[in-house]
Amino acid sequence: MLQASLADILKRIPGPKTDSWPDGEPFSDVMRHGTMSVEVFAPRGKDTQSPHDQDELYFVVSGKARFTCNGHEVAANTGDVLFVPAYAKHRFHDMSDDFVTWVVFWGPKGGES
Repeated sequence: MLQASLADILKRIPGPKTDSWPDGEPFSDVMRHGTMSVEVFAPRGKDTQSPHDQDELYFVVSGKARFTCNGHEVAANTGDVLFVPAYAKHRFHDMSDDFVTWVVFWGPKGGES
């Protein structure tokens, strides 16, 4: 069994500063098993993520934002779940200061059909 505490993970965010994330990485790896990986994503200000090569789910645990995926925009609020197919261009914007989401990646590169 694997278990993670959101409170403990949030203490690791922001992570290291990189060219893509000059204010520090707004995410932290939580666990991995097979093709599945879990992260916590807590962007502040601007979300500059790039498309991923696996399917993914976002589970919003606090706050709110707008979410755009392949040109389609929706509200993302506490308790919502969002699906993003592999390679889809997506990002959060207009995020509240307390916006936090779990991210689950799984499956083969290119996503499931």
